[in-house]
Parts: sequence; C-alpha cells; structure tokens
Amino acid sequence: MSVTHLLYLHGFRSSPQSTKARLVQAAVSARHPLVHWWCPQLPPSPQAAMALVRSGTAHWPADRMAVVGSSLGGFYATCVAGERGCRAVVLNPAVQPSRDLARHLGEHGGWHDASQRFTFTETHVGELRALEQASHQALRGPEPAHLAVIAKGDEVLDWREMTARYPHATLRLLEGGDHAITDFSDHLEAVLGFLDLV
Repeated sequence: MSVTHLLYLHGFRSSPQSTKARLVQAAVSARHPLVHWWCPQLPPSPQAAMALVRSGTAHWPADRMAVVGSSLGGFYATCVAGERGCRAVVLNPAVQPSRDLARHLGEHGGWHDASQRFTFTETHVGELRALEQASHQALRGPEPAHLAVIAKGDEVLDWREMTARYPHATLRLLEGGDHAITDFSDHLEAVLGFLDLV
C-alpha cells in the first residue's frame, strides 16, 4: 500500500532547514503532491521529542505512513517504526545516542540558527537510555521494512556499529562519504523508491 503520510526527523542540533530535509521535501512536493509531509522542529528533550511526534502522527494510518530520520533523527525514526509498524529510512542513524551524546552536555546553538540556544543535560541522556531499550526490543522482533543509508566515511558514528544494528534492513553502504551525507542528492531516488509514495 503506497505511503500517504511522510515524517522527517532531523538530527541533534539540526532543524527542518537541513539540506537533506529540504531535498526530500522539495521532491515530495514536486512529484508526490498528495503526500502529507511533516518535518517538526524537535525539542532537545528526547522524551518531549517523541511525545511531539507521537501526538502529531497519532491520527496517521500506520499502514500508509513512513518516516525518514538522520543521525539522532534516525534513532527516533527507528522508535517510531517499531511502535507503528511502518517503513523507515535511516540516514547514518545514531544507534547508542545516550553514550555518544553524553559527551555533549551543556549549552549549544542550532546548526542553522546559532541564536537558538538550548542546554543538553544528564536528564536528556537518561531519556535516551530509556528509549534505547524500547528501540532495541523493536529491532529484535519482526521489524518493519528499513532502508539504511550508511557512509563508511562517517566521522561521527561508526559505520560497522550502524550496519550491525540493522541486520535485516535494505542496506545502501557508501564507500567514503561523511556524517552529513553531502552527496545525498545522489541517493534521493533510492530513498523515494523505497518509500513508495502516492
């Protein structure tokens, strides 16, 4: 059944203005105008981010929705797909964000608007840890269809760890590349084809 509702989840310190989010949105708008698109600005609290996503998609048909997520957004996308049973595209997904982001406690500015300040705390790390347990359970069972786009040249996350977390996914493993997947436009057709949008 083709997808009518598409959710995009950005990464840590990112926003709906990310290059990948804008590329997907532009393609969806031009080629799939019937698809309902939503790319929310996620709050720094993982618990609040997931609450926002759950409430915003609660009325979406699970069998006709899909989610795309990058980095920390890829982790959230895995949680959403596990809860709703929908297909997901993960782009260099964070697989153990409580460990990785524990090194980034303190005040930060947004990548696309440095004036947007927020503080990342130990409480947020604990919220990630709780979500990790749920996402690990989801990947153990009969999982929804995933497409994982993973760059071996990711300078932030270990590609081996990422691929190991998604053993049953359709894998698009990039030689070289980087965390931002700066050549994402080269992979957009594969992403859109996997999503099967109306």
